[in-house]
Amino acid sequence: MLLPGPLRAILRGRGSPPGEGAAPPARGALPASPQRKPAPEAPPVTRTSRGLEEFFGGIRGQSGLTILELGGATQQNVSFITNLGHRLYSEDFRQILNEVFAQDRADQSNPGRIEYFLRQALDYPEEHFDGVLVWDVLEYLEPALLAAVIDRLRAIVRPKSSLLAFFHSDDKLEEVPIYTFRIEEVNTLRLSQHGTRRPAQLFNNRGLERLFGKFYSVKFFLTKERLREIIVRA
Repeated sequence: MLLPGPLRAILRGRGSPPGEGAAPPARGALPASPQRKPAPEAPPVTRTSRGLEEFFGGIRGQSGLTILELGGATQQNVSFITNLGHRLYSEDFRQILNEVFAQDRADQSNPGRIEYFLRQALDYPEEHFDGVLVWDVLEYLEPALLAAVIDRLRAIVRPKSSLLAFFHSDDKLEEVPIYTFRIEEVNTLRLSQHGTRRPAQLFNNRGLERLFGKFYSVKFFLTKERLREIIVRA
């Protein structure tokens, strides 16, 4: 039986980051984020997702595949993926990021902390996954950490697998919405906004092509929420 990311993390143990005398806060104790605005939550939006349709189209007719989701476990997504006959692993990437770096972006260039973060969030064997639902988490990463995460993602996916990632299309925004993504159908997503956050980096199309330059291909879809949905092929 596959366990949600937080429970698996507890069972396998979380050590202290390099140079620290104590372990990061427990998963339930998310540090306060000065980058979030205490704004009321916007109503959820349900809409068609061409990127999601492309992601599931790439595994149509197959079963027993292994999928990784980086948005944290939601019962709706777990049920949807497993009902298709696949295995789902889940990591709350953003919460692990907050715990390891405690909102200190300058520390995202520290090699020791980068390696520690990779062990907490992406500690999987090479070529383990047939697909990754990345969602929008890569916008929170400074250049050194982002490069390391992209390299690790490339290592843990199998050839011809797909990654679905979201990036805001306006690369001059000072704050971006924080979303939870729930899968309604193979081509339909429900987006729930939970405040905003200052992005570490925003990208235009050329920048995203460079970011995923070691992958086989990158395909773009633009949505009305000013999000770029991209499918990255390994």
